[in-house]
Amino acid sequence: MRNAAVTPRGDLMRWVELPGRDAPRVYVHGLGSTSPAYFTESAVHPLLAGHRSLLIDLLGHGISDRPADFDYSLESHADALATALTSAGVSGAELIAHSMGGSVAIVLAARHPELVSRLVLIDANLDPITPDPNAPGSSGITACSEREFLDGGWEKLRDTAGPHWWSTMRLADPTALHRSAVRLTRGTTPTMRELLLKLPIPRTFFFPAADGPFPGAEGLEAAGVRVVAVPDCGHNIMLDNPEVFARETAAALA
Repeated sequence: MRNAAVTPRGDLMRWVELPGRDAPRVYVHGLGSTSPAYFTESAVHPLLAGHRSLLIDLLGHGISDRPADFDYSLESHADALATALTSAGVSGAELIAHSMGGSVAIVLAARHPELVSRLVLIDANLDPITPDPNAPGSSGITACSEREFLDGGWEKLRDTAGPHWWSTMRLADPTALHRSAVRLTRGTTPTMRELLLKLPIPRTFFFPAADGPFPGAEGLEAAGVRVVAVPDCGHNIMLDNPEVFARETAAALA
């Protein structure tokens, strides 16, 4: 395990690092997740192993610190990640990022282009999301206020998230979880989709084939983004279909 201070107060972002050759690869988890749990199988897969790999946890999640005065916006997450990567001597990294982590990775590439050489986005959030109290994930979390969430709203999330997601979500700080969800649903200006369209680096976007055609896929492809429908999976593509995920990711990074 490695760490780096990423805030003025010295809060630490931590990651599990696998040694190997360059180019370095950085794996970034989604909301309420942790990178070692979601990406270790992929990082050591024969098609992907051998590179220096950082399985990093965003602030408020997993093994990283949980600062109470952090706003947990996508921009702040991205800047903290940039500080951690710079401290680790990483530049020109290949980012493999899931869900909210994909949104953070897009913002990172836009704000700190020297740190990112390629993006592999796994069902990442590209557009603002409407709060829905009956929905799981960020949409459901943001349907209540931060105080309501801390005073018991998280219990409903526990029941709707299911045991797999809750096993890592329970490790996240509740305040960090709610603030991250709120800022994720609001998105960025320009939107994450608009930022992605303008990035001048190789980009690949995975989505579950069962979801049907991905909204706006034609616009992404016109801008040079490779859009891949992955069969036999849900939102957690790398866990649900690890062989296809490894093969398609290796192709994206070739």
